[in-house]
Amino acid sequence: MASEIKSWQIVDGKLVPVQSSLPASGRRERDDLEGWIRSDPTILGDDILIIGEQIQTASGPLDFLAVDSSGNIVVVELKRDKLARDVLSQAIDYASDVSQWEIESFREICLGYTKQSFEDVFQQRFEGSLLEELTINQTQRILLVGFSLDDSLGRMIEWLSDRYSVGINAVLLSYVKTANGEEVLSRTAIISEEIEKQNVNRNKSIIEMSDVPGKYEKADLEEKLTEYLSKSLYSSQRIKDYFLPILLEKGKVSRDELRKEFVRRGAAADESQAGYFLSLISSQLGHKWKDYLRQVVSYEYPNHPWEKDNFSINKDFVGLVKGVLETLKRTT
Repeated sequence: MASEIKSWQIVDGKLVPVQSSLPASGRRERDDLEGWIRSDPTILGDDILIIGEQIQTASGPLDFLAVDSSGNIVVVELKRDKLARDVLSQAIDYASDVSQWEIESFREICLGYTKQSFEDVFQQRFEGSLLEELTINQTQRILLVGFSLDDSLGRMIEWLSDRYSVGINAVLLSYVKTANGEEVLSRTAIISEEIEKQNVNRNKSIIEMSDVPGKYEKADLEEKLTEYLSKSLYSSQRIKDYFLPILLEKGKVSRDELRKEFVRRGAAADESQAGYFLSLISSQLGHKWKDYLRQVVSYEYPNHPWEKDNFSINKDFVGLVKGVLETLKRTT
């Protein structure tokens, strides 16, 4: 049953009751709510970008999958009327599964939902955000959406937010239809969006970045490089299969040239996707503890202080990189 919200319209100084039940107004709660959210996701919050809908998780379909400007993944769960306490465990279950997904999963979901690359829609929605400096899905937010809230669930949400800084919130919607047929939908958030974001960002571990190269002996450097390039991670595999071979073949290579080469060699569907892959590779090169990568790969900052460019392999380690790639190719 839909929750009843009593509302009155003031007409000529008198109160006139208005409808506040979706079914009574000919609305199908869940179907209409999903459509409204698609048309304007800011009903969920000002810092939300929806990248997927009805996404299958290990525990069932997730209503909406979103991301915010800090790279936090937002799990959105809708209920047709009252948000009961059991919806919290369901949403936590979804979030725990999503927390293990790699960036490629979100990219595929986003492409299927928006028909655009994750990088493109992110930069369009959050203009000025530096995607290269973000770690997508390091932390997760939970957003519960309904028309009313169990008192016990409200207490749990506030307790998790206040005591443990969990990025969780509930959005309550109010629907009214006036006497002249106008429909109004309003929202109330249990916790302010700013506090919610502060909580989730507070729980992020700071990824230390550096431009300082390592100083390993060649035997140790070869071992570390081989171990990294052997990992079944998308970025390490792209570095092994495309990035390093291009640098070995061409010497110093600009970011623009690398994008074109990635497309030409089948590593990316287009230059936009190639640019996104290069941003991920650039981030790998900047991780402080991966100084062995910076020992063999040099780069510059000719255009922006935050964007690496003009990549090359240190001349002292050209032979070492060739040897590692040949060894990995044989063993693979």
